[in-house]
Amino acid sequence: MGSSPIVSSGGGGGSSSKNNSSMSKNGNSSNNEACVLSSTFAYFLFSFVVLGSIGSLYARFMLTANVRTGIRALGCQEDNEGSWAIGIYYGDSPFSLKPIEAMNVWKDKSAAWPVANPVVTCASLSDSGFPSNFVADPFLFVQGNILYLFYETKNSVTMQGDIGVARSVDKGATWEQLGIALDEDWHLSYPYVFEYNGNIYMMPEGSAKGDLRLYRATNFPLKWTLDRVIMKKPLVDSFMIPHEGKYWLFGSDHSGIGTRKNGQLEIWYSNSPLGPWRPHKKNPIYNTNKIKGARNGGRPFVYNGNLYRVGQDCGETYGHRIRVFKVTILTTDEFKEVEVPLGFKEPLKGRNSWNGARIHQLDAQQLSSGEWVAVIDGDRVPSGDSIHRFILGSASVLAVVMLIMLIGMLLGAVKCVVPLSWCPHDIGKRSDAFLAWERSNVFSSKLRLFCSRLNRACSSLRARIRPNTWTGMLVIAATISVAVALTCTGVKYVYGGSGAEEPYAIEGHYSQFTLVTMTYDARLWNLNMYVKHYSRCASVREIVVVWNKGTPPRATDFDSAVPVRIRVEKQNSLNNRFKVDPLIKTRAVLELDDDIMMSCDDIERGFKVWREHPERIVGFYPRLVGGSRLRYRGEKHARKHKGYNMILTGAAFLDGRAAFERYWSKEAEEGRALVDSWFNCEDVLMNYLHANSSSSSGVVVEYVRPTWAIDTSKFSGVAISRNTQAHYGVRSKCLMKFSGMYGSLSQRKSEFRRRKDGWDV
Repeated sequence: MGSSPIVSSGGGGGSSSKNNSSMSKNGNSSNNEACVLSSTFAYFLFSFVVLGSIGSLYARFMLTANVRTGIRALGCQEDNEGSWAIGIYYGDSPFSLKPIEAMNVWKDKSAAWPVANPVVTCASLSDSGFPSNFVADPFLFVQGNILYLFYETKNSVTMQGDIGVARSVDKGATWEQLGIALDEDWHLSYPYVFEYNGNIYMMPEGSAKGDLRLYRATNFPLKWTLDRVIMKKPLVDSFMIPHEGKYWLFGSDHSGIGTRKNGQLEIWYSNSPLGPWRPHKKNPIYNTNKIKGARNGGRPFVYNGNLYRVGQDCGETYGHRIRVFKVTILTTDEFKEVEVPLGFKEPLKGRNSWNGARIHQLDAQQLSSGEWVAVIDGDRVPSGDSIHRFILGSASVLAVVMLIMLIGMLLGAVKCVVPLSWCPHDIGKRSDAFLAWERSNVFSSKLRLFCSRLNRACSSLRARIRPNTWTGMLVIAATISVAVALTCTGVKYVYGGSGAEEPYAIEGHYSQFTLVTMTYDARLWNLNMYVKHYSRCASVREIVVVWNKGTPPRATDFDSAVPVRIRVEKQNSLNNRFKVDPLIKTRAVLELDDDIMMSCDDIERGFKVWREHPERIVGFYPRLVGGSRLRYRGEKHARKHKGYNMILTGAAFLDGRAAFERYWSKEAEEGRALVDSWFNCEDVLMNYLHANSSSSSGVVVEYVRPTWAIDTSKFSGVAISRNTQAHYGVRSKCLMKFSGMYGSLSQRKSEFRRRKDGWDV
């Protein structure tokens, strides 16, 4: 009994000590885990900030501004169906069609010299008060000298297809948007318009309604009424055409079991477009591969007595291209057609071309003059592009997260992949019943094993790689580089839009310019890269290479999306840059040195500003000339004094005809002689001549800041002006001479940030 308290006390003391020890250990474990979690959180936060900053800088300086969005509140928003637009073509036949820009159609009022495709876009409708994401499925209706254009427009509010209409009185060079011709509660597209017995009818696709309907114009072109339901069948992209005493209806029914979407075609016939309609004996005419052109792609046409059908090739993507078929037999029992070449040139500028990815509808008609006119729709991105980009962007972001975790494991910042407190075997106090269930549960056992192995991978990987060695540091550096690259890739796909560097419209119109560069044989490697890059810019029509010295290359030597013309000069003179060239077909000329590389978007922005002020020199390198003692200084001087009065024509837009004639006038003869004598200052002379000509008043130069620009001559050692100090010294002497010959530039100062577009900062 006497020992009882001792035993009791000892037992109690031992138990208490044990519990305290356990609590101490658990406390340390909790503290250690909290510390680990804290350091891990700090590491992930640091990684997020660093990579986020890199992604933001990449987006700021490298991604193209989205031309379609941000301009208007509702219209032209990114749409998974695409960014369809409509262009116009002309030819002596439907097999010799050329785009409007190739016909040199000029419109001074719209600042288009010449007018270029596309002529109708989502912006055309949105700016007229009818928000649209895209326009497609064009059909023409000709009344004398007036062209009416009917098309599908994707309403930006309802996200439904309606039928829009526009009118042109100048053969399609300019279009007046009249509004929405037909709006139903269901999707409408493919507005096939025709005339019969003095009435004008429209047969749009409305397969969502489950039938094929015919509408009659009550007040053409904006008022229509339902005339009849032609067929209780949801035919897609249907047309009617008279042929050999009957009317024929072609369309696709995608609703049947076993029907191949975009590969099925049916034919029906009647004595009248109003019906009744009987099925062709061999229906379906096609039920085959979607690349075969079974689905209709516009209005059929008759040429030289033969009937031709237009079909869609939907192989690579929906509406990839059009195919033309000559119908050789069309009876109630037989149908045969053979494919013929349309003679259409494939666009080579990829996404920078308005129809670079898809062309899926053609309507060609002959005018009373005998000339053929056609409307064609096109898209710069394939079907489902936005979803595709989102998936790739999300995958890139996920890969970056995994790489960050890998780097953290190598650096020791991430001790375990799964925190111990999350694991099933460390979730605190559990009942005996729960423990028994856990032991018998296979999934729980496997999960514990997986967590343990995953956590051991951290130390195992670190031991294997050994980050404190050269090999380990190299692995870490390579992994960081991949993470940075994937971050930029993810930003590009998620926030970078379609990747197209699109042109900018002026008053709804697009145009083109000629790019002129001057070079010689020692800089040929520069020229190859230069031509490949700039020929893909949307508004470049032709590249003219002024070859001053050495054996000239052949135009076919270049990887170019536009024609390249080599103009070989007899004398090595900087004056050759501005030689009058009657073969140049555009009013706008971009003089751009072959060692300057910048984005197509920067070029397109400069072209837009020039089209707003075609009487000015618009360029990317500003200078300020002034003071009692004229000295040539760089851009820093201009920015310090908050203004500029000269634009270097090594990267500038000019009115080629007016500027070149002025440069080669008799009044400029003395200045040209100085340029030849000093082999310098041709751009300075052009500024003086331009600023002090009789037609110039007020502002004569405009600056556009490029997002980025690289001087490639620095990598080759063939720069013309390697000695900057000597180069600037010669130019200072030019300023003094030209000021005495042609007048001062001091009074012409323009301020930065003067324009509202924000491109002159």
